[in-house]
Amino acid sequence: MKWLFAVLFSLGLVVASSAQSLEVKPADSYFEKFKPLRAPAPAPARLLLKQGDRLAICGDSITEQKMYSRAIETYLTVCVPDLEIAVRQYGWGGETAPGFLARMTNDCLRFKPTVATTCYGMNDHGYRPYEESIGKRYRDYQTAIVEAFLAAKTRVVLGSPGCVGLRQDWDAASVEAKNLNLCTLRNIDIEIAQKTGASFADVFWPMLTAGYVAQQKYGTNFAIAGKDGVHPGWAGSFVMAYAFLKAFGLQGELGTFTVDLGSGTVQVTSGHQLLSAPAPLLKSGAGSFQVRSRRYPFCAAGDVAQDDNICAAMALVPFNQELNRLTLVVTKPRAARYRVSWGKDSKSYAAEQLAKGVNLAAEFPRNPFSEAFDKVDAAVAAKQEYETRQIKTLFHGPEATLAMKTVASLTERARAPLVARIREAFVPVTHSIQVVAE
Repeated sequence: MKWLFAVLFSLGLVVASSAQSLEVKPADSYFEKFKPLRAPAPAPARLLLKQGDRLAICGDSITEQKMYSRAIETYLTVCVPDLEIAVRQYGWGGETAPGFLARMTNDCLRFKPTVATTCYGMNDHGYRPYEESIGKRYRDYQTAIVEAFLAAKTRVVLGSPGCVGLRQDWDAASVEAKNLNLCTLRNIDIEIAQKTGASFADVFWPMLTAGYVAQQKYGTNFAIAGKDGVHPGWAGSFVMAYAFLKAFGLQGELGTFTVDLGSGTVQVTSGHQLLSAPAPLLKSGAGSFQVRSRRYPFCAAGDVAQDDNICAAMALVPFNQELNRLTLVVTKPRAARYRVSWGKDSKSYAAEQLAKGVNLAAEFPRNPFSEAFDKVDAAVAAKQEYETRQIKTLFHGPEATLAMKTVASLTERARAPLVARIREAFVPVTHSIQVVAE
């Protein structure tokens, strides 16, 4: 009996250990068949990115859409400008892991990236139920990609594939089978990351769970994976961007403005400069202060119930809480409530809320940064659009066959003004915040 108890106890530990190694699943039968391994997370104080990094964003047509890659570059440009990260995107429609491996030296490594993200698996999974041959091929080539990057002294963030959704020629059972396949490839990516020491970005599980929640809240027309079931719109793409930004180890602290109504003083953190603070007015319970900021919040506005905008993603994943915190703190209040005005909008808050801090980036989707933010984002989009032409058309055209170095040099000269326009668009923003007792 002692022996039997020991065996049963041992089995119990194995089961418990196995259960602990899986992601927490929503309590719904929809997720019953999925076995997502728990994704390794960067330590809270560990920042993968280094100042002056050259980031390569690699992937298939989902990357070539230049949506999640654009969001990543815009975020790095305006939210963490001190890191001075240079970004290139290498999306190629229809590509698999073997396809990228074949071209990565010519297209990517020639620019000596110091850090790279990959997002493959969508085409590798073959749009069918999982087979061992699919997993073996994917594992072999993904491992080879990571090893090639590491050999080139490039840190790697291995991104999982995303999920698929419904479309006219796929029924629910077919979609489930494809997603179970993609979940298996996701788990393989985790195994590769742990084996090679690469970082991991979980794209699949946040997309699948967020998409399910969105359909429960907003209806079945909400397509996290896109209207064709494969290519996500802005909601799904921004969930992807969130996954990669989290994997970089970014902490999301963009700045804090602390107003002391007792003394009438204002303090601001790094990246922001206090220009004026009329102390007598603040001490009396009303007044405004002006700040010049060289760190922006990530700005987005739109209907959270629609899948074609970034705000929808912000409502489904904790982006604002984890990566987009521009905080206003008001201490020593003399009234129960205060109205805060920022830009064209204002909101009322209890004094207790303000004492704990309110996230201006989340509370004011359109704000004094929005216009400047949009200009930077447009410049990023133009640069990334050229990068697709540079790599897909010019690097693989007849001219490159004859004189690759010449083509590379000429296209870099054409790309340089586009890089400069991003820098020119990113200017400090001067803005005022008003706090008035109600």
